[in-house]
Amino acid sequence: MSQSIIEDITKDQLKEDRNVFKVGDGVRVHLKVKEGDKTRIQVFPGIVIARKGSGIGETFTVRRIASGVGVEKVFPVHSPVIEKVEVDRESVTMRARMYYMRDRIGKAANQVKEKRLQENKR
Repeated sequence: MSQSIIEDITKDQLKEDRNVFKVGDGVRVHLKVKEGDKTRIQVFPGIVIARKGSGIGETFTVRRIASGVGVEKVFPVHSPVIEKVEVDRESVTMRARMYYMRDRIGKAANQVKEKRLQENKR
């Protein structure tokens, strides 16, 4: 009973356009950053290595290499702070979580099996 009440309250806050990416995709997360009385958009590019939860509590983790150091951020999918999520490159993954990316160094840290468009062959 209480679960359905929570779902009814949070139904209006769910963002419909946020389900366009999956684990393994290269994304650019556009965040609203407030500095004093001004707001600006900051972009956090990286690879989605995990997606957890459901409903209003769903989150995704984005990993990137910045100055030779791995940086991960966990974002709520339906957060009002996120302006949009752009998909740079789609991938083909065989796992639900890509935590093995944390052990990779150098060029291998950004390599994911990419999805290629099939040409029509006769």
